[in-house]
Amino acid sequence: MTTFFATATPGLEAFAAQELRALGLLKPSQDDAPAEEPGGVTFQGGLADLYRANLHLRTVGRVLVRLGEFYADTFPDLRKKASKLEWNRYLVPDQPVSLAVTCHKSRLYHSNAVAERVLAAIGDRLGKLPPLLKAAEDDPSSPAQRVIVRFANDECTISIDSSGDLLHRRGYRLATAKAPLRENLAAAMLLASGWDSAAPLLDPFCGSGTIAIEAALLAKNIPPGIDRRFAFMDWPSYDSRAWEAQRSMAWAAAAARPGSMPVLQASDRDAGAMRMAQANAERAGVPDCIEFACRAVSAIQPPPGPGWVVTNPPYGQRVSEGKDLRNLYAQLGNVLRSTCPAWHVAILCSDPRLLGQTGLRLDTHLAFSNGGINVRLGLGVVPA
Repeated sequence: MTTFFATATPGLEAFAAQELRALGLLKPSQDDAPAEEPGGVTFQGGLADLYRANLHLRTVGRVLVRLGEFYADTFPDLRKKASKLEWNRYLVPDQPVSLAVTCHKSRLYHSNAVAERVLAAIGDRLGKLPPLLKAAEDDPSSPAQRVIVRFANDECTISIDSSGDLLHRRGYRLATAKAPLRENLAAAMLLASGWDSAAPLLDPFCGSGTIAIEAALLAKNIPPGIDRRFAFMDWPSYDSRAWEAQRSMAWAAAAARPGSMPVLQASDRDAGAMRMAQANAERAGVPDCIEFACRAVSAIQPPPGPGWVVTNPPYGQRVSEGKDLRNLYAQLGNVLRSTCPAWHVAILCSDPRLLGQTGLRLDTHLAFSNGGINVRLGLGVVPA
């Protein structure tokens, strides 16, 4: 059994664990162990489980393979122990690598020197020093295999990235409105809201359409990684038959989904944003699953409910900066009370005072970061 780590935005680890349990990848016997930790969830399995995680997980950033954990307080010790790891399962000679190194409260605190020794250790194992590329975090075209090295209190953890490009990049969102919401955060909002994938769902500030599109993919049971490429496909240990078997099972499960699609409505007063949202839905393969409309929040026409309102309104940072948004939030609350009684709501915002302007009783304990901005998700029910 190999140990894996699914990275998650701090604050959203519980939803990554929820997904892993639903997939059968976080076994009940592991629940007593601290599987969740700041920044992700640890789980165990084989290569097929790794493929399954990359294929299905909606809320995580990457899936890492824990290659080794050991104590090292000198550079010779680091190189010696790192060279004993099974690099040959994940790298071939002459394959470029990129190294991401962090050091905290350790004798080996110089990240560049640590990277130099780890690179030498890889060369010791493979018989040849690999090319080193400084791949940018947001460069999906880089051929480099990402290696993550973390030192904390002289304990070294070395991991291999199995995902490649970040998992929130589903491939459908080529067009974006201002301050777009990442796909994995939209998926986490849907899970946090408690949406059952069957009731009507409305997003009156849809922007690029990410929440509605993620809802459609969730309702249709289409895995987010069904049509993308992963770093593990370049490994010497890659099993193409096992991967295709996972994809085939996923398509079969989607085809066997019972019942009709829920009503999904996405609207925005920005006509340009609506065109982007429709184009993104087309690329995602769900254009007929969402009712798009260019209208202000005051003009929304919800379907018969009750249902869910899940939305990411402007909150004065990057979008509508310098404008007083209190009236907008007060209007949102009024509209929801008059048109969506007994509906569940999930409203993302950086300022609890703006959420208070809605006049709705909202639980705001769930906090995380959206594009570097600290935000809270307000959860509640519109009074009947």
